[in-house]
Amino acid sequence: MTAEAIEPSVGQRSSRRHELDAQVVDDLQMVGLALLGGPANVIMQLAVPAVGYGVFESKVTTGNLFKVPVKRTRTTLSYLAVAAMGNEEDRRQYRQAVNRAHVQVRSSSDSPVEYNAFDPKLQLWVAACLYRGWEDSQRFFGDPSTITEQAYRQGAVMGTTLQMPPEMWPATRADFEQYWNETVDNLEIDDTIREYLMRIVRMEFFPKPVQLAMGWFSEIMTIGFLPVEFRQKMGITATPMQERVFAAHNAVARRLLRLVPRPLRLFPFNLLLADVRWRMRTGRPLV
Repeated sequence: MTAEAIEPSVGQRSSRRHELDAQVVDDLQMVGLALLGGPANVIMQLAVPAVGYGVFESKVTTGNLFKVPVKRTRTTLSYLAVAAMGNEEDRRQYRQAVNRAHVQVRSSSDSPVEYNAFDPKLQLWVAACLYRGWEDSQRFFGDPSTITEQAYRQGAVMGTTLQMPPEMWPATRADFEQYWNETVDNLEIDDTIREYLMRIVRMEFFPKPVQLAMGWFSEIMTIGFLPVEFRQKMGITATPMQERVFAAHNAVARRLLRLVPRPLRLFPFNLLLADVRWRMRTGRPLV
């Protein structure tokens, strides 16, 4: 499957119809507990072969999760913070920084699929996964009433913070569902990408003690947050015990979130956004 297989299902729309609000809105504020669904979201993103192999074969060693896990985690989460909670200047500068790294991410003659990190169709898919992850976080931990058409349209910033033109974002949530379902129906995850993803789920990018202490919990959270169709494509299922732990964890987390002040609910995304702005002021690298 090549990048061409991710053609948007609803066609091109006028950019004016998809103009994002100039002001920063609260609709896409990131709940910190959404981090627990991160590996599941990575699986969804990399399930498209052109995205999966783009990450797996990437020559950008300074952004390799298995070589610099702390830095890669920081830059990925900072992107989410900037896209969802930042202003236009934050996004512009972060876009430039990511672009410099993405220049190197393109397929070679030996790659099993063709890919280019600047392909807006691939960026649309990644943005769609990130938006879906935000929706899931609201259903699990937040307020489902915030999942509105306004919030959906604002979700386009997950892609427009890079090169995805606004008109590629499906016009309505109904259009989004059609695009999502058609793309997922045609996905296949091969053994190479499946094993790479399971290494991420098991937290093999961390030292062995961390893997042993947290890998089991990461696996429970990942399977729990992963939609059924992706579980099938990955060939993984939740045991009854894992399902009970996942449900109990979420029940406790929802109660705790009602008690903590808003800055704590947004942590660490609010801190990461502050860090990005500090890096901009002091001339430090963003990625």
